[in-house]
Amino acid sequence: MRYRTRVTAPAAALIGTAAALATGPSAQAAPPAGEPAATRKSGTPGPETLGDPVYPALGNDGYRVGAYDLDFSYDPATRLVDAKATLRIRTTQALSRFALDSLGLDIRSVRVGGRTATFEQVDEKLRITPAQTLPDKSSVTVCVEYSADPRRIPQPLTGWVDTLDGFAVCCQPNLAHTVFPCNDHPSDKADFTFRVTVPAGLRGVASGLLVRTETLSGGRTAYTYRSREPMATELVQITVGDYVIKERQGPHGLPLRDVVPVARAAALEPALALTPGLVEWLEARLGAYPFETYGLLPCNSDAPNAFDFTGLETQTLTLYKPNYLLQEESKIGSHMMHELVHSYFGNSVSPATWADLWINEGHADFYGLLYRYERGWTDSLGLSTMEARMKNTYAQGDQWRRTSGPVAAPNAANLFDSQRYLGGVLVLYALRNLVGEDTFNALERTFLARYRNASASTEDYIAVASEAAGRDLGGFLREWLYGTKTPRMPGHPDWTVTPVSASLAPGRRTTARSHDNSATL
Repeated sequence: MRYRTRVTAPAAALIGTAAALATGPSAQAAPPAGEPAATRKSGTPGPETLGDPVYPALGNDGYRVGAYDLDFSYDPATRLVDAKATLRIRTTQALSRFALDSLGLDIRSVRVGGRTATFEQVDEKLRITPAQTLPDKSSVTVCVEYSADPRRIPQPLTGWVDTLDGFAVCCQPNLAHTVFPCNDHPSDKADFTFRVTVPAGLRGVASGLLVRTETLSGGRTAYTYRSREPMATELVQITVGDYVIKERQGPHGLPLRDVVPVARAAALEPALALTPGLVEWLEARLGAYPFETYGLLPCNSDAPNAFDFTGLETQTLTLYKPNYLLQEESKIGSHMMHELVHSYFGNSVSPATWADLWINEGHADFYGLLYRYERGWTDSLGLSTMEARMKNTYAQGDQWRRTSGPVAAPNAANLFDSQRYLGGVLVLYALRNLVGEDTFNALERTFLARYRNASASTEDYIAVASEAAGRDLGGFLREWLYGTKTPRMPGHPDWTVTPVSASLAPGRRTTARSHDNSATL
């Protein structure tokens, strides 16, 4: 997870930035000739929201996406991307019109079921009117051709990362639709195929496994990658650069691949070589790694504004800045474990809504800290045990609840505050103290197995915990997750909470690029 507080600009400000920097207005295709108006207007428009409590404008209803086929071609002379996004959707109602999330993309054409469709860009929605109403429970392909400039909108308002020799993407939580038109919400996971065409001297890579390499005219090469497991839009990785692919084997023959700038491959090797041991440690606790491959992408940029986080768990290929990984193991190992844990909590099991983020970040920090303390590395506070860190965190509980809200009740401004990270760890620590380590470990594996390749909510986690414990834990967990006061800690009746004071720092709330909201750093 990006280690910062997301500074989410109001939609109007973001749209205004895109409009000011765009080369021209969005095009609108002409209506199909001879199509009766009544045919075009029958049915109902799909809702332009999925009702997310943190990002209510994100996502669209009336359909679900089964698969994305993204075809990118990069021109290093212009630094532009020419793209085609083909979506296979299935309707959940009869649709006279539907929308994709889209912002900052120069849309050229839209086809639905092979026929030209009318479209318009309204705020962050690409509204599409097909030539005919789409029947309920029908499958259809939607093809959007467009171009994009990775430099058009500055970070952190875009999912594009402009690098010295190409680009990478960082779409979490709400920026995938600045990279490709999509239903941009983690509850609508889909299969992905990526085709990335690049000139000689560059390499195109994406999430998943390489399934095809094509040699094209003019010295160009097209690389096609496919995800074996479904993916949320926010987890997509597509990158172009002067890369070398470094392959090694993980536990049980798991293929590991790192995508590394050629000029820095040797210097980064000590960090990359840590991955097999990290996977082995985590598999012993959470079960087999859930995807087809894993690796790191230290993209070719050290610019402080390249992106405003340390690591991001894009599926099968975690994004980093190279300089961070040049440190000794004790400085990076806990953080690398945090990102690896996201393959289980966050990627394999995605949040049902963004209010469920604590499940991702709490678990990533929980196991990242366990790994740190087992290795004998002190944390940023100089503490060397989970108990000591949790006692410190517990004391701040009421202050964090006041300034950042309850653990499972964030808003867009405080979504990535420490409350979702260490606050989530504190909930898991309390739960483990209550039910015992064996029951806790069993419920973790049950949760991961039950919701693998799907999305899960806080209520889903509470239900699995109650099932594993053999008793209703709803009251206990809801008090920890939604209460405005910090409950008593099981097993530690002597622990106390510091009274709320205006003089205290506001819940360790961070500013962008301060990177201090995860205890694994």
